[in-house]
Amino acid sequence: MRETNLRKGEQIAAPKGKLGVLIPGIGGAVSTTFIAGVELVRRGLGEPIGSLTQIGTIRLGKRFEHRSPKIKDFVPLAGLEDLVFGGWDIYEANGFEAAMYARVLNREHLDPIKDFLSGIIPMEGVFDRRFVKNLDGSRIKKISSLRGRVEALKADISNFKAKNGIDRCVMIWCGSTEIHMKADDIHNSVEALQAAVDSNDPRIPPSMLYALAALESGIPFINGAPNLTVDVPAMVELAKANDAPLAGKDFKTGQTLMKTILAPGLKSRMLGLEGWYSTNILGNRDGLVLDDADSFKTKEESKLSVLEYILQPHLYPTLYKNYYHKVTINYYPPRGDNKEGWDCIDIFGWLGYPMQIKVDFLCRDSILAAPLILDLVLFMDLAKRAGMSGIQEWLSFYFKSPMVKENLYPEHDLSIQSMKLKNTLRFLMGEEQITHFGLDYYMNGEQDPAKRGM
Repeated sequence: MRETNLRKGEQIAAPKGKLGVLIPGIGGAVSTTFIAGVELVRRGLGEPIGSLTQIGTIRLGKRFEHRSPKIKDFVPLAGLEDLVFGGWDIYEANGFEAAMYARVLNREHLDPIKDFLSGIIPMEGVFDRRFVKNLDGSRIKKISSLRGRVEALKADISNFKAKNGIDRCVMIWCGSTEIHMKADDIHNSVEALQAAVDSNDPRIPPSMLYALAALESGIPFINGAPNLTVDVPAMVELAKANDAPLAGKDFKTGQTLMKTILAPGLKSRMLGLEGWYSTNILGNRDGLVLDDADSFKTKEESKLSVLEYILQPHLYPTLYKNYYHKVTINYYPPRGDNKEGWDCIDIFGWLGYPMQIKVDFLCRDSILAAPLILDLVLFMDLAKRAGMSGIQEWLSFYFKSPMVKENLYPEHDLSIQSMKLKNTLRFLMGEEQITHFGLDYYMNGEQDPAKRGM
């Protein structure tokens, strides 16, 4: 396997021309909220709240230097005006109709951009109900062979680029959660995977066909669901061979976001955990899909793994051995996209005395996910132009189940993930990594940096 040809600073190709954002599941609540939001920001009718690339800053150098530019001014990211949206769905609704159906954004936000959203027409999707049992669409490619479906998706990509004058693309999976799958022999190499596709192997889900179409076209692929999809050796190998970055999996938005904030705090203070009960109610299409036990198993595994990796019970058996962790998701149509995540956390402290934490997060699933999609698209395009291929672990900040190199465990602590992301940006731009050491300010009795020639 050849080495990544990494470039830094001025060597990174400039983000010239249009950037195509290809979305399987373009008619869903998350996708339409993201697309509508970008257009509102472009027209000066909204603010990109929650987007690190748009309003976040990055500290450079020592604290006394007071250098904290916005990230979008520090690294060469594509501008919002350069984004062009296209994608696939199994439902016929255009962008405006789909956004109205999702009931996430109000008419005051949708009506001013109705002309723009109405022009987003989904391409026919690749779908197999065996992998998403609670959905059944009408806009589906009528192609029997798996290889034929991959080639049809690649043709869609080429036509989209030609029609819109696209220079580069990023594909981001915003489709539904597929049934639970484990890596098998067909996933061990590119040759084995391609042979499985050619023989119409029933273990190949639609998400893998989209990923193949992207990677064979040299396009970065982001997995926003907990599906297996690209988290197998064959896909990583294919991505490297085609100079395509990979990132995933499962957008970290509501309840799991809270866990990656709270659990590291408990561990850092050496407080013990007896049990963590998490339940959700959700009424959108995602909730409907997860009402199927096989699809929920995929999501459950993604959610359950977080605490195990953060708390490391093998290192702290007195505090975390045998804690009880329960996660449930309940489909409740009246709530729509307005999800409620409730956590009951039983902890213990000095001498084993018990305490409790209760969290009731009344969140909006798509509102939390939309800025993540924007950041991931822009960062993955940057990675492609910087010569970074394969797994982009530095983007773990955005995922419930971050992809990592074989034999590594994923880092789930949100603060560490944030530091990893920003240090990667500093590295790419030739800036010094920040460790927050700080002791150098107080060594040798000299507190004034100017006296030390710094």
